[in-house]
Amino acid sequence: MANYSLKVNGETFNVDVEEDTPLLWVLRDHLGLVGTKYSCGIAQCGACTVHINGEATFSCTLPVSSIENDEVTTIEGLSKDGDHPVQKAWNEVDVAQCGYCQAGQLMTAASLLKKNPSPSMAEIEDAMNRNLCRCGTYHKIREAVALAAKTK
Repeated sequence: MANYSLKVNGETFNVDVEEDTPLLWVLRDHLGLVGTKYSCGIAQCGACTVHINGEATFSCTLPVSSIENDEVTTIEGLSKDGDHPVQKAWNEVDVAQCGYCQAGQLMTAASLLKKNPSPSMAEIEDAMNRNLCRCGTYHKIREAVALAAKTK
């Protein structure tokens, strides 16, 4: 076991875990941040998306030892009051059905809009295509990302 100091959602946490422990399990099991979801475990679905220094990153295969002085943001840290433009747009468009993938979808959308505040629909589709939604709400997801870009 090794001790790691992690900056998550603006706070510093110390955890004692194996170096190959995926960041997802550190967040969920050691820090109690369960908004980030486990689904495939092989970085193929996007449910585990968090931001590492503002970049959307799959946390289910990312070893904690690779996070040094990086800033990790989870869905819990996206905004204090659920008032991030993407969260507001998600509610306005009523995107979620089962909701399981939504944290990852929101984190990917927020990262996109930070890098590209006015994406085209093709750019939205390209950015969001790594996140799977079993309910098939892709049309609402695209609509919400476009709305968030307009209201940002």
